[in-house]
Amino acid sequence: MSGSRTIMIVGNGEVPDGASVSIDAADIVVRFNDCRSVGSGGHKTDIVAVCNTGRPGLAMLGGGRWKTSAPVRQAREIWCVRSGAKFAAMRVGLAETHPDLDDFCDDYTVGFESFSRSTGRHVRIVSAAVHDQLDRDLAGFSPNPYVVPSSGLIVIADILSNIATADDDVVLAGFGHVGWEWHPFDAERRYVDALAAGGRLRRLHPLSSSSQGA
Repeated sequence: MSGSRTIMIVGNGEVPDGASVSIDAADIVVRFNDCRSVGSGGHKTDIVAVCNTGRPGLAMLGGGRWKTSAPVRQAREIWCVRSGAKFAAMRVGLAETHPDLDDFCDDYTVGFESFSRSTGRHVRIVSAAVHDQLDRDLAGFSPNPYVVPSSGLIVIADILSNIATADDDVVLAGFGHVGWEWHPFDAERRYVDALAAGGRLRRLHPLSSSSQGA
């Protein structure tokens, strides 16, 4: 990927009316997991970023509905946002602090790789270094205790660090920064606001109090 492009990162939260035109006009559109943003958030899907561990990963690979969905069929790349090695290293600690998350670190990367190969898609695994750096960056925003950053934030950090050029326009839609209690959503919102203030990215629309996070 190179050159001046609009890279649209579309979370699974609320997408305001009228956003679909701008989203579908982007050069690259990234969606997440079951791509609930499709519809009001347009239809174009170039990349599906998946939570490749735990129950979400198992649910997507099982049953076939995710594999045959329109956005997944359209996507040319599948990105696994979690490093299997990193999550394996987290297992012992989580067993003590969050025993209810006993399957949280189960790694289904091989299943996504197999699916991608069999359907002619490129598969990419976001490196543990992105996750580690994001944890360090979030520390500056006084997060409440958390387990991991959201998949949406990991993809934002990865794109800014490893994909986007200085000329690219990185745009967010469908990010409300609320959701699972063990993601640091308040700190994530302030982190993204700081990136926007620094010109690293922009929001397609202002945040809505009713929005859901990626």
